[in-house]
Amino acid sequence: MSNFKKRMESYRRHPGSFLLFLLVMLSALATFVVLLFLIAYILIKGVPNLKPSLFSWTYTTENASMLPSIVNTLIMTVLSLLIAVPLGIFSAIYLTEYAKKGNKLVAVVRLTTETLSGIPSIVYGLFGSLFFVTYLKWSYSLAAGALTLAIMILPLVMRTTEEALKSVPDMYREGSFGLGAGKLRTVFCVVLPSAIPGILSGVILSIGRIVGETAALIYTAGSIPQIPFSIMGSGATLAVHMYNLSKEGLYTDQAYAVAVVLLLLVLLINWVSSRIGSVLCHSNSAE
Repeated sequence: MSNFKKRMESYRRHPGSFLLFLLVMLSALATFVVLLFLIAYILIKGVPNLKPSLFSWTYTTENASMLPSIVNTLIMTVLSLLIAVPLGIFSAIYLTEYAKKGNKLVAVVRLTTETLSGIPSIVYGLFGSLFFVTYLKWSYSLAAGALTLAIMILPLVMRTTEEALKSVPDMYREGSFGLGAGKLRTVFCVVLPSAIPGILSGVILSIGRIVGETAALIYTAGSIPQIPFSIMGSGATLAVHMYNLSKEGLYTDQAYAVAVVLLLLVLLINWVSSRIGSVLCHSNSAE
């Protein structure tokens, strides 16, 4: 109670601070209300339309099954992360730990990263269509979609990993060097484990972008709701499947049901990633 009175007295002396406090609180409240409204709207519209036929192994015009699209989404996510995460992490390690200050190559790489992060997804889709689908003659395939998404999320992984590495205190490095460890051992045994929470946040954001992407995948992976026999086959992800159902106008109820599953899938992936991050953090602190 005394702290509240002191805060009110400080706001009387500084009305601008009180106005800024109100704006911050209103912004946070508006964000929470919008998120709550979207989640409630999707659940109210979609949950009543969830039926066992939507989880049939094969898609038909009668059941409008989403199960093939769920499998394709998981495959697309794993393939894209396997390509983008190692490249992004190693690039960030070079920029942060090995590149000398004032290096022109570092400036070029960072400028390229910022440029790539600002390109719309439809442009990535057109590039993937022209290069992977047409020039390399891969046709519509999960491989073409995964490589396109890997290029799209690479700047995000690089930037978050770079900031996570920079947040590691220099005394960790100095202590490792003082104990006789080399540069490579210090980076991979001391610096990188300490930066895992920040790296995982970038991976989680990348997963969210992969799962919710449509424009880049329509031109590369295709829109056929089937499970391909290989990564060189065509298949629609969950977001593309939902777009197709809503676009046709005949399966609006099923589209809302797909939106519910997509929402739950994103929440599940974020929860699993956060749990993995917390376990790794506890193991690092124990060591």
